[in-house]
Amino acid sequence: MRIARFVVDSDPLYGVVEGEPGSEEVTVINGDPFFNGVERTHVRHKLEDVRLLAPIIPRSKVIGVGRNFAEHARELGNEVPQHPLLFLKPNTSVVGPNDPVVLPEFSDEVSYEAELCVVIGRICKDVPEERADDVIFGYTCGNDLTARDVQKIDLQWARAKGFDTSAPLGPWIETELDPEDLSIKGRLNGELRQDGSTNQMIRGVRELVSIVSSAFTLLPGDVIMTGTPAGVDLVQAGDRFEVEIEGIGRLSNPIVRR
Repeated sequence: MRIARFVVDSDPLYGVVEGEPGSEEVTVINGDPFFNGVERTHVRHKLEDVRLLAPIIPRSKVIGVGRNFAEHARELGNEVPQHPLLFLKPNTSVVGPNDPVVLPEFSDEVSYEAELCVVIGRICKDVPEERADDVIFGYTCGNDLTARDVQKIDLQWARAKGFDTSAPLGPWIETELDPEDLSIKGRLNGELRQDGSTNQMIRGVRELVSIVSSAFTLLPGDVIMTGTPAGVDLVQAGDRFEVEIEGIGRLSNPIVRR
């Protein structure tokens, strides 16, 4: 099931996206699916007639996992960490499909990172790996934009990875998906730059949920960004970057500087 968040006229709504590409419709659901479940109404819109938003604005946090693909770690001259490398991005970093990524004034070297993102569905702590599926609401595409020059000089990554618009998410949440072997592609201005699979992760989705929940109490709507495959490079104003993940769809965002 594809759960989208969107606007037609004013207030954001949630809905279920159904149909074949080119003829998809979104059925409005009552309230917030994280707390009310999926209760369909009789109101439908053509997908082309609505504006998709980020499928979730985390009430609490976005958790990133650094260097979870060995080739990506090596391409940046880093060792694979012995222990999970976790960091936080604020919810103000989240934007949706086609929203502009605004390059921060304090950086001249911002790079893209196409990632599978896990959306948490219920309050949980210390989740055993074998029970991770019980707390996962679904999956979406994400782009963990990073100010590389700032990352090198700061003693931690809050500014480098947490600036406004640094976490595009979308286009929707897919609730029925096996995350073990999914293609992850990243395209810069239409050119394929990243071409990997979730089977290349050092730590898989279920292990990551267990690890992250041992450090933080996870709340409904929290997002875990699971790492990126090799092929990372810089973006410039005027570029467009697209994340495509098998079984989910495509997330595309223009890059601007103001």
